[in-house]
Amino acid sequence: MDTNILLENGTNELEVLEFELDGNAYGINVAKIKEIITYQSVTPVPNSHPSIEGIFMPRDTMITAIDLKNCLQRGVSKEGGLFIVTNFNKLDIAFHVDQVRGIHRVSWNQIIKPGATVSSAEESISTGIVKLDNRLIIILDFEKIVTDINPETGLKISEIDEMGSRSRSDVPILIAEDSILLNRLIVDSLKKAGYDNLIHTCDGQEAWDVICECKEKGTLKDHVQCIITDIEMPMMDGHRLTKLVKSSDDTKDIPVIIFSSLVNDEMRRKGESLGADAQLSKPEIANLVRVVDSLVRK
Repeated sequence: MDTNILLENGTNELEVLEFELDGNAYGINVAKIKEIITYQSVTPVPNSHPSIEGIFMPRDTMITAIDLKNCLQRGVSKEGGLFIVTNFNKLDIAFHVDQVRGIHRVSWNQIIKPGATVSSAEESISTGIVKLDNRLIIILDFEKIVTDINPETGLKISEIDEMGSRSRSDVPILIAEDSILLNRLIVDSLKKAGYDNLIHTCDGQEAWDVICECKEKGTLKDHVQCIITDIEMPMMDGHRLTKLVKSSDDTKDIPVIIFSSLVNDEMRRKGESLGADAQLSKPEIANLVRVVDSLVRK
């Protein structure tokens, strides 16, 4: 899907595709979408997860179709509607929806994190809520939906164990990741890999506040010598954070690693133009450790 947002750098904006299920409004980051197609018949897969409708092969590419209504515990979708075909974490997946309402350009600081009254942070399949024209659009956490269906698509902490015994390191690393679960898994993985001096924040704005506070106190080198950031985060996204870090003489030499499900060829070019030192797709937790090893040694 063509979208001008990918051509812009560090604007802290995103485009949200609004779609409908049972009359309710939901959203997905346009950067995840390959195309939107009319529903077509799928081939059921024996013994598969109840939310998997089946597989189909448009243009000789096999795609798994997921019944989003079933994922949200709203029943089972009937034939018809649309498939939103996505690509993230190096996977091509189609999500079955009723209809698409349109695309909205919003700032990440308009995205509201779901409160504890909606669901617990680790169980939530919503990354945020945006209010547009007096209605609420729930932005779904598609990575968590897919990981819940097939845990093998998530971070594999066992890969760190396979790296063997490692020496401890006190190099200070700053992490920006809005998912409570992924934040904890990244921290656990780095600690297993020997990195004990970690500051973990829930979005780019909080990470930038830490950096600014350290700059004011003259303790930046003591607390931040490497930054690991997601892209999709409320308040401030990872691209905006990267731009701020690389645009300041005080911080431009700090290595920035973008660790996100959105790292594809187009997003990689955007990250490079912002000065990111490395970019990795989220399942590659062992590669993340190797890249951190390389950058902090420099």
